[in-house]
Amino acid sequence: GYHRGLFENAFEDHSGEQVSGLLLLYSSYICHVVESCSSTIHLIIQDLASLQNQGHSALLQEIKVLVVAHNIPTRLFPDWYVATATSPVTCPQGSTQSQSTAEVVAECLTLLLKLAAWIQSCEDDSEDTNESIHTLAPELLIPAETINCLYNAEECTSPEDFLRIYLSPSQPALDSETVWPVPSHFSA
Repeated sequence: GYHRGLFENAFEDHSGEQVSGLLLLYSSYICHVVESCSSTIHLIIQDLASLQNQGHSALLQEIKVLVVAHNIPTRLFPDWYVATATSPVTCPQGSTQSQSTAEVVAECLTLLLKLAAWIQSCEDDSEDTNESIHTLAPELLIPAETINCLYNAEECTSPEDFLRIYLSPSQPALDSETVWPVPSHFSA
């Protein structure tokens, strides 16, 4: 209900662009994949930041932003889907501990791409995708250890930190600000 209300609000208040993506529900974690226009993504991250400021009474706590990408040519998910990982999905022992955060992010995104391809194939086969999504094969789900690793990664920021970085002006050095050494005299 929370997500439905948030997406309806975003649809009405912003560009009118629908939200698509995936909400993966684990026993201790939630993983969002949200596809929409930049203003809607920004609104969703703002709402997640305000949730986090509610403290221990918040619906979602200790939220991290993994990746925000702009100008994606096509959507991965044709609609908004919710899937529950009913059994614990695990990685081989210690596999994420030996990887860098960038490698874990790449692994996570690869699994999400495979999952999106599976969902699209269900849509193409005209099966009831909403029914099929509830019975996802474990190899399509992101292992809980991967989510935990990303949750603990310093490189993944909270929604509040993400917004602070996103909204702060960048300070590139302009050519006019660069100082070049100038010779004090010329010889002829």
